[in-house]
Amino acid sequence: MSFATGEFLVAAAVAAGAVVALVLLTWLVGKALGRFNAIDVAWGLGFVVVAWVAFARSGGHGDDTRRVLVAVLVTVWGGRLAGYIAWRSRGKGEDPRYAAMLAGHADPARRALGIFLTQAVAVWFVSLPVQVAMFEPSGPGVLLYVGTAVWLVGFGCESIGDWQLQRFGADPASRGQVMDRGLWRYTRHPNYFGDACVWWGLYLIAAQQWVGALTVLSPLLMTWTLTRKTGKPLLEQGMAERRPGYARYVERTSGFFPLPPKRGA
Repeated sequence: MSFATGEFLVAAAVAAGAVVALVLLTWLVGKALGRFNAIDVAWGLGFVVVAWVAFARSGGHGDDTRRVLVAVLVTVWGGRLAGYIAWRSRGKGEDPRYAAMLAGHADPARRALGIFLTQAVAVWFVSLPVQVAMFEPSGPGVLLYVGTAVWLVGFGCESIGDWQLQRFGADPASRGQVMDRGLWRYTRHPNYFGDACVWWGLYLIAAQQWVGALTVLSPLLMTWTLTRKTGKPLLEQGMAERRPGYARYVERTSGFFPLPPKRGA
């Protein structure tokens, strides 16, 4: 049984339309609320939408074990991320990142729409391994199990890191202090490292066939975004000024991959 290229392309187009529709709805909500950080909630949900569109369109074309596994993994990851961000941002105003990006524009809503649509393209592109995996007809192989294991490591790092940071922030004694406990002792961004592992795991599941292997740019884009673009760089801007001891924390702690703290730093 060969890869159903025609059906896959149709599914990819439908998924793209679904993500754009979600983003436009989120933009309308943000415009009504007067703040646009709602896109952070839609980010995780966008991947869930893509996964289930691909699942619905791939019936009879892809291996059912892989289809169900990938749909569940993406839903668990995207649902947890969306729920956590929604809970974390409740009762708060605009995210400083979006405030900075929209500052100085004559029409902030129009500028926000451009940012949202760019994120829609990113969601669709990063999720290409998910879309391809749904249509792969071959049975489960070694890479499916390896990819699932990598996904589990990533999901654990991301979830535990967020939980540890939330508990730290809720403690009045930690106000103004640097979070350097638990997973944060070994990497300044366990949640971002976990996020990258999640998408490399999904890529490995898709890479059993050559079509899936070709989607390697998708996890690379996600990793680059987290480490070089809107993830770590934006988050760390000004942290040394706002939190005493952060510069020393940077000196002794890995910026991405979990590593033992540097001695004497």
